[in-house]
Amino acid sequence: MSRYLDLTNSLLPDQGCWLITGVAGFIGSNLLEHLLKLNQRVIGLDNFATGHQSNLDEVHSLVSPAQWSRFTFIKGDIRNPEDCARACEGVDYVLHQAALGSVPRSLNDPITTNAANITGFLNMLVAARDAGVKSFTYAASSSTYGDHPALPKVEDNIGKPLSPYAVTKYVNELYADVFARSYGFKAIGLRYFNVFGKRQDPNGAYAAVIPKWTAAMVRGEDVFINGDGDTSRDFCFIENAVQANLLAATAEDSAKNDVYNVAVGDRTTLNDLFAALKSALAENGVVYDKKPVYRDFRPGDVRHSQADIGKAASKLGYAPEYRIREGIAKAMPWYLEN
Repeated sequence: MSRYLDLTNSLLPDQGCWLITGVAGFIGSNLLEHLLKLNQRVIGLDNFATGHQSNLDEVHSLVSPAQWSRFTFIKGDIRNPEDCARACEGVDYVLHQAALGSVPRSLNDPITTNAANITGFLNMLVAARDAGVKSFTYAASSSTYGDHPALPKVEDNIGKPLSPYAVTKYVNELYADVFARSYGFKAIGLRYFNVFGKRQDPNGAYAAVIPKWTAAMVRGEDVFINGDGDTSRDFCFIENAVQANLLAATAEDSAKNDVYNVAVGDRTTLNDLFAALKSALAENGVVYDKKPVYRDFRPGDVRHSQADIGKAASKLGYAPEYRIREGIAKAMPWYLEN
């Protein structure tokens, strides 16, 4: 953690200006909380398509009045170039998190996913380029690996996309590379692997598995597993993702114009995840005595996913502090309260 610790210590007296798109979302609001606690100035852009005012309200309650006063919120849409340009004015660092996530959502509505994730991304690239920002860090995705079977996933080896969502995230990487070649504008893409933690929405058809299952267990409802339960993922606690974003945003130029895996480098099956959540709830006084309900595999899902994080470690100084059980233990009190 030494490079990240050095970075956070150096940021405290240096009030840079950061733009977080998707600031009312799960990852965006966690980035906001950390940056405000580091006394940074933050501009946030969101249209509340998937983000929530309650996330911003919670951050407000967790920082000091002086820190909160350094936050400026813009209600706007990345599909609108004018909103992107206004948000980028005077910004040093862009953390572009705004997107429509979810493989099933993209299969059901590829046009809207494309508009947010490709047109919106291009609008942000142009606005950040024109504003002369110091750095542009964006949320890429492990879905880019597609049908490539090798494990662990290494950044240079990808397969064919398995969903419209995966196509959009790959196009983001292509656009970022073209902007580097054409305009000398260097960005960093962070391929997230199943990030989880507080303020991740457990509701709705496209909710992520950990908050969705936890909510069901707390309510005593059935937990549904797609497939046989041996499907595996590299689950990454939110604070690891925050670390990666701050390291990427302040990285040397030699590390830019590239993509990096953001994960733990481990693999957890859905059956093991079910057991881990059940155990963590029991430690917090909640007993869940139902067995999971197995159903068909979900279209567009890859069977196994595990990241090689060596590149992020060597070039960014990324050192994930939380493995899955530690992350679940830290997140569980929030899940129970909310």
